[in-house]
Amino acid sequence: MRRARLAAAALLLALSGCSGEDGRADARGTPGVTAAPCPDATNPDNGCIYLGTLTDLTGPFSAISSPATRAQEAFWKRVNQQGGIGGHDIDVTRYLRDTGYDEAAHERLYAETKDHVLAYAQMIGSPHTNRVLHAMLAEKVITTPLSWTSQWNFVPNVLEAGGSYCVEAMNAVDYAADTFAREKKPYKVESVMSIGYPGEFGADSAGGARIAAQRRGLDYHPVLMDQGTGAKPVAQILKRRPDLVVIAAAPGDTTAIVKAAVQQGYKGRFIGNNPSWIQSMAGMQGFRGRFWLAGPWRPYATDSPGHAAMRAALGDVAESDAYVSGWTYSYGLKAALENTVKTGRLTRAGLLKAAGELTQVDYEGILPEEAGNMSHPFRQTVFSVPDKRQYTGIRVVEDFYEGPTARTHELTEPCAEA
Repeated sequence: MRRARLAAAALLLALSGCSGEDGRADARGTPGVTAAPCPDATNPDNGCIYLGTLTDLTGPFSAISSPATRAQEAFWKRVNQQGGIGGHDIDVTRYLRDTGYDEAAHERLYAETKDHVLAYAQMIGSPHTNRVLHAMLAEKVITTPLSWTSQWNFVPNVLEAGGSYCVEAMNAVDYAADTFAREKKPYKVESVMSIGYPGEFGADSAGGARIAAQRRGLDYHPVLMDQGTGAKPVAQILKRRPDLVVIAAAPGDTTAIVKAAVQQGYKGRFIGNNPSWIQSMAGMQGFRGRFWLAGPWRPYATDSPGHAAMRAALGDVAESDAYVSGWTYSYGLKAALENTVKTGRLTRAGLLKAAGELTQVDYEGILPEEAGNMSHPFRQTVFSVPDKRQYTGIRVVEDFYEGPTARTHELTEPCAEA
C-alpha cells in the first residue's frame, strides 16, 4: 500500500499539467501548470499556475519596480484567497528573477525560466521585452509589462494597461500649451524639447511629443541621453531655452536634469512621464512650480475600490505610487486567465487567444471603464504636481485628461517609429 501511494505520488508529479479533477482545466503539455499544489498553497486542493517575473530589483528603476513587484504579489495572493482561477492557485514568486535592468541578463533569465511558467506576470523595460519578443511569439508566451511603449498596442502577447509613453507626451504638450496659457500669469508654450534614453522608452515619448508639437505648430527638438548621465542634457536646455521639456528617464536622471537646469538659470517647465518620478523628489529644490508628472493612473491614496483593495492587501508598507502600477497591470492577465478557463483548456495558445479578445477588464475604478477594452488604445493621462503634504508627495491637478492630439491621432504604428 505504501509503495503504491509513493508510486501514485511520483506519477502525479511526473504528469503535472495533465487533466485535473474537480473542474480543473485540461493543461496537458503546458509549462507552468501543475495538478500539484503551489508551494505554501492558499488552497491545498488546487493545482498551481506558475507566472514568471523578470524585474529590476537592483538597477536604475528598482525604486519603482520593487514596490510594483510587491503589489503584484499581493494582487495574486488576493486572487488565491478568493479561490484561485479554474481550480488553480497562482504562484508569482518561485520564478521571480532580478535583471538589474540589463538586457542581456533579461534574455538569459527568460531562457532559464520560460519552460517553467505559463506566462509572465511582469517584464520590466520595453527594450528588454523586445529582446525576447520573437521567442515569446514563437512559444505563445504572454506577459504584462512594466513599461508603457505604444508598441504594445500592436503586439498580441503583451497586455498593456493605461496610456502609453506616446500618449503621455502628446497629452503633456497639449496640456501645457492650453492649461498654462490660462493661468493668472499666462505661460506661453511655443517650443518643446524631449529628453529620453535611446530605444523604445525614450523614442516613444519623443515620438508623441513630436507629433503634438508639429500639430500645434510648435518648435520641437529631441535630445537623447544615456542612462546615468544625469545633468548632461542640461547644456542643450540652456542653449535652446525651450518653454517645455518632456522627460522620459529614470528618477535619478530626472532629478539631476531638473535641479541642474534650474540652478543654472533655466526658467521653463518640465513634464516627466510615469517612470521619471518617485515620492522622494517632492521636496527637492527646483521642482515646485516647475515640474508636472504625466501618469497612467491616480496615486496610492486615491479613493477607489481598486485602490482600497490594494492597500488592504499590501498592509503596512512604505509610501510609493509604484504599488499602483504592479497592482493595476495584473487585472488584464487575471481576466485573460479567467476567460481561458471558461473555454475548458488552460494552454499557452488558449491564453494568447483570450488575451487578444479582451474587450472588458474590470480595474475596480482605478482606470475608467473604457480602459478595459483592450482593442482600443487608452488615450487619457493623469497630471499631478509635487506636494509634500500628500501621502506620496504628489497631488492630482487634472484627472484623466485627453488632449486634441491624442484624441484625433490615428495610431497606425508605434510612436517610436514616428
